[in-house]
Amino acid sequence: MGKLTKRMDLMFKNINLKNQFSIDNAINNLKNLSKVKFIESIDIAINLGINTKKTEQNIRGSVCLPNGTGKQVRFAVFASGKEAIKAKELGIKLIGMNDLSTKIINGEKKFDVVISTPEAMDIVSKLGPILGPKGLMPNPKLGTITNDISKTIKKIRNGQINFRNDKNGIIHASIGKINFENNKIKENLQTLLKSLKKYKPTQLKGNYIKKIYISSTMGLSIEITKDCINLVN
Repeated sequence: MGKLTKRMDLMFKNINLKNQFSIDNAINNLKNLSKVKFIESIDIAINLGINTKKTEQNIRGSVCLPNGTGKQVRFAVFASGKEAIKAKELGIKLIGMNDLSTKIINGEKKFDVVISTPEAMDIVSKLGPILGPKGLMPNPKLGTITNDISKTIKKIRNGQINFRNDKNGIIHASIGKINFENNKIKENLQTLLKSLKKYKPTQLKGNYIKKIYISSTMGLSIEITKDCINLVN
């Protein structure tokens, strides 16, 4: 490890990462140790006891966080006609069909979510090598393949997030901003955990949710105690 910055050295001196913390103490620690000049995001990493090599055990879904994420979500919308007009009325800038596909192929990256009408999926499917690895491929289960573009945009802006496990069986998600009230961060986390419970594979043996870590954008990753995990087990 290289030499620590003063900010990181301060964090390591003020918290023992070998310990587990209640969700309330963890949030307080993140806030007290935040010394950067921007509003950090609060992120969660949930280690699931799944076997990612078994397709039926992989987890993918969406949930509406009651207090939103505090982020400005940028959209790329594949649509034409009335649905394209509706997207434009909602302030979306990246809208199109083949022209939008060309922009993405040429390196356009200013979007966080891709939404498509069913008829545009022939175009979008060709972008699989670009969108797939980033988890951005539209999916009907997530509501991002839809005939009601405006409804989906509004849902996501109001706090709907999509989640899926990575190859190590970990769910990564943002559950708010560091300037959120503690109870709002906690409520968002509990909502995500309750949603995850619904996706528990029926054939899974052992613990489904093994560990949960909470962190801020520039902060440390803090493990949350089992009482938080037991909210959903």
